[in-house]
Amino acid sequence: MTHTEYHRLPAHQLGWADAEVVVHGHYGRPVLWFPSEGGSPHDFAGNGILDSVRGAVDDGRIKVYCVPSYDATSWSANHKPLADRARAHLAYDDWVVWTLAPAIREHSGRRADIATAGTSMGAFHAALFALRHPHVFPQAVAMSGSYDPRGWHAWGEPSDEVYACNPMQFVPGWYGEHLDWVRRSARLTVVVGSGQWEDTTGANHSTQLLAEQLRDKGIPHDLFVWGHEWPHDWPSWRAQSAMYLPALG
Repeated sequence: MTHTEYHRLPAHQLGWADAEVVVHGHYGRPVLWFPSEGGSPHDFAGNGILDSVRGAVDDGRIKVYCVPSYDATSWSANHKPLADRARAHLAYDDWVVWTLAPAIREHSGRRADIATAGTSMGAFHAALFALRHPHVFPQAVAMSGSYDPRGWHAWGEPSDEVYACNPMQFVPGWYGEHLDWVRRSARLTVVVGSGQWEDTTGANHSTQLLAEQLRDKGIPHDLFVWGHEWPHDWPSWRAQSAMYLPALG
């Protein structure tokens, strides 16, 4: 029987009294799971990802922390200019780094090797947090992500906030000591299928473009492009999670 706990953490940064965190597992490397667009902490189990990695969870290799999305206020709020959406995301960034991550460390025996993972919009979050904060999240598994918010019904003026949230902008600008630090600290696994909706969502092209940027900067990463029988959908992500999440433990 998989051990599951339900917690609530303060979330004033998000304008919420608190936020639910669902934890699957009793021991193992902590893995922070970001849901797909607009998702909830219950989607990891509800969409079958837990079943696909249950062996690794029950064996104590990984311990999965599932959180709510903030997309409705940030990236999915298409009525806002992109700069405002990015500012909203940075509030989520603040909550994840300063409230959630310390709670995960405390709950997991003070482990300092929290990995991130997610699918679709969750993949964007997984990669972004690992790249922005590799000292907190040194490893990521990102499946079927799109990594350039400028392509998400964007409008309005460019801003520092958008730049700070866009790996397709900030990674090419890294040089010197900061780049050396990221090279030492981070490792990303980026995965995408070649089937239905992976092209129309832009995920296939964006994933390969992110991998090119990481390669050009010498940032450790693995790129896995699955075949045309793997669409932008849960059956693909269950299979991919079964392959790549247990390897984090």
